[in-house]
Amino acid sequence: MPANVYECMFLLDPTKVAGDVPAAAQQLHTILERNKAEILASRPWDERRLSYPIGTHKKGLYYLTYFRTDSQSLVNIDHDFKLNETVLRQLVIRIDPKLVDNMLTVARDEHALALQVAAPEAAEEGAEGGEAGEEGGPRRGGPGGRRPPRTEEEDKE
Repeated sequence: MPANVYECMFLLDPTKVAGDVPAAAQQLHTILERNKAEILASRPWDERRLSYPIGTHKKGLYYLTYFRTDSQSLVNIDHDFKLNETVLRQLVIRIDPKLVDNMLTVARDEHALALQVAAPEAAEEGAEGGEAGEEGGPRRGGPGGRRPPRTEEEDKE
């Protein structure tokens, strides 16, 4: 069976990591290597306040890892991460083969932000919509200033 590339975002307990991120990363890498996964990229993402508490934790360290393995190993990898006390949550997704090179380039660059590509597009949409509607009334609609379809009542006006 061919090996796929997976992205795994970990939410680590910052009190257990306590400034020793390389040791926590080594624990994660050991679990992956023990389950025959090839690590392609790995780095800390961000430490931030959680939207909702997980147990008594209000903050978490997000850690991003890309690895290659066959799909049958994922069950054991998931099980081993659930047993690790440092990992609060994890999410593993398969990366489309067409996107692997771009995703790894961004993941390996410490200063790259994937949102830099999306920000200019959002600015262009916002500039087109403006703050007022076509008739000068309040802006309606969702993202990008798109208007919902006109109703029969609006057509009569």
